[in-house]
Amino acid sequence: MIKRMAVLTALIPAMLSTTVGVAPAHSAPRATPAVITLTYDVGDAGQWAGAIKQAAQNWNDAVHNVRLEPTNTPGSADYIYRATSGWPQSTLGPVFPGGNGDVQLGRQALDEGYDATRIAAHETGHILGLLDDYSGPCTELMSGHGPGTSCTNAKPDAAEAAQVDRNYAAGAQAVRPHHHQVVIDIWSGRVPTGSR
Repeated sequence: MIKRMAVLTALIPAMLSTTVGVAPAHSAPRATPAVITLTYDVGDAGQWAGAIKQAAQNWNDAVHNVRLEPTNTPGSADYIYRATSGWPQSTLGPVFPGGNGDVQLGRQALDEGYDATRIAAHETGHILGLLDDYSGPCTELMSGHGPGTSCTNAKPDAAEAAQVDRNYAAGAQAVRPHHHQVVIDIWSGRVPTGSR
């Protein structure tokens, strides 16, 4: 018995010194994709410039994998904003760098009393790959005209921001759509929304 205790007494410090000297194992840091920067052009946006700036800021505050920046070089933007006399419409994304997205900010929606910043942010949501959900509440940006003219919320909700982050999560390696669908947002109850 005394021999066993002596052996254990010798083994315990030896075992402790072995484990004390071992550095804790760390997993390799996870590679995070670089943030995708999309540039936009407001050269033909006219009176919408302030609403677009706020809409882009709202998206930048809500998402992590994509950033919206105005271009310094006309003609080089990934997507453009244009003021039109018709109804708002956008290219359905997600649009990536080198893309050719188009947002038409229609005067008819303003004439009916809808908020300019909400319209700009909603149409930008299409550029980022989000579809309409007109039955949603005012807190849901992609509910568009559904909640009526009293709704002025121009910020995406958590679910919308999460979907955009998923759309851009693969960074530059993301699979990019090969077609361009245009979403036309008819902001009145008279005509259903369609795409062409």
